[in-house]
Amino acid sequence: MNKIHAAITAVNGYVPDYIMTNKEMETLVDTSDEWITSRTGIRERRILKGEGLGTSDMAVHAVNGLLKKRGIDAMEIDLIIFCTTTPDFTFPATANVLADKIGARNAWGYDLQAACSGFIFGLSTGAQFIESGKHKKVLVVGGDKMSSIINYKDRTTCIIFGDGCGCALLEPNEEGFGIQDSILRSDGSGKEFLGMKAGGSVLPATHETIDANLHAVHQEGPTVFKFAVTNMADVAAEIMERNNLTANDVAWLVPHQANKRIIDATASRMGVDSDKVMINIERYGNTTNGTIPLCLWEWESKMKKGDNIIIAAFGGGFTWGSIYLKWAYNS
Repeated sequence: MNKIHAAITAVNGYVPDYIMTNKEMETLVDTSDEWITSRTGIRERRILKGEGLGTSDMAVHAVNGLLKKRGIDAMEIDLIIFCTTTPDFTFPATANVLADKIGARNAWGYDLQAACSGFIFGLSTGAQFIESGKHKKVLVVGGDKMSSIINYKDRTTCIIFGDGCGCALLEPNEEGFGIQDSILRSDGSGKEFLGMKAGGSVLPATHETIDANLHAVHQEGPTVFKFAVTNMADVAAEIMERNNLTANDVAWLVPHQANKRIIDATASRMGVDSDKVMINIERYGNTTNGTIPLCLWEWESKMKKGDNIIIAAFGGGFTWGSIYLKWAYNS
């Protein structure tokens, strides 16, 4: 019997209609379109507008599109792993809220929190259920309504983040396609430099924490940039070396869309040409857990069966990692 790999068999994505441009940002904080673009590569980002709408609402659009594309019913899903930093509620899990909304009544699920690295952590975790034979269809969702935790008076963070959601379906493959290897890392000392200071059990919500904007993303940019450039690039190169891959062997690099300079540094470290790098940061900004699946969705038609794909990410806290997979289908 051939070894079972967990292969991505369908991807889909969703971004809200409202576009917040850098020009609009200029009306909120002391910044400029040129400053934002030159330092981050971002020109605009999407914002989820509407009373009572949360991350799961974006996921419904993305997942229903995936199910239609794959030609399956929600009742066939065994497991939902929802990778998010902005869950609908502290509890219940947004995975369970999503299951109810799409009618996935045979699925169990949970939320996975690894900041911007969440989607690759979710893919790696979901793969274990496929490879073991436990499940046949695992849905990995990556999405965030980052606008819900951003202080739009803090120009170090508000210019970076946007809202969006993507998803991928994992199924068994015995032809050798699918996830081949993964390297996952974390370092909790990074909480001082990128995270949210209040809202958890250490510092629950009070009038004082709300007034002090402690429930918004906090980032010390230079420290985070330095750590991200080094570690995201190194782990992408490491997974290539571990699997005896050269730059010529790699069809696509799928990097987390945090900063254009970090993406360029990762590609350079790998020796991969820019025309092999998936980039949409200029239109969506950093959607945290949504960046990688949104890239896969937008580039789906360009990937060919058997393509070697390297996925790399870095997130707050800190978390980082890479995945090597062989693409399993022609769209």
